[in-house]
Amino acid sequence: MLRHCALFETLSSDQLAKVAEIASPRDYQAGEGIFREGALGDVMYVVVNGTVRISKEIPGAGEEALTLLRPGSYFGEMAAIDDAPRSADAVAHTGCSLLAIRREDLDRLMFLDKDLAYALLWAFVRTLSSRLRETSEKLRSFFVLAGPGSGS
Repeated sequence: MLRHCALFETLSSDQLAKVAEIASPRDYQAGEGIFREGALGDVMYVVVNGTVRISKEIPGAGEEALTLLRPGSYFGEMAAIDDAPRSADAVAHTGCSLLAIRREDLDRLMFLDKDLAYALLWAFVRTLSSRLRETSEKLRSFFVLAGPGSGS
């Protein structure tokens, strides 16, 4: 499954085997919370099967679904990079199986294998860049839809 995840697609078979050694399977029932916005995080996840909903709670409006993640997707990767709180909620949209990778284990692995670290860090950069572009486009669309003077 790791080979089908964009984060790991450039890794060699040996490097994938090392990542697989630190990945722990976790199963969730539909509707079960994986993590909550604002919680401290030290684990990232890869979707093996099922669907995960990433959402934010909007005051006065309720839950806003940001995306549905399917097998091969990964999420929570910011927890592998920094110590900031989670930026959204993750909930099992359907029953799902995930691989969980703890930041401490990933840090140790990247310290021991510099080529693996280089490949993963570039994959993280590409992911963050892509998500920032997507967010910028959503904001642009929002302001276009809001139109001039809609704030009054």
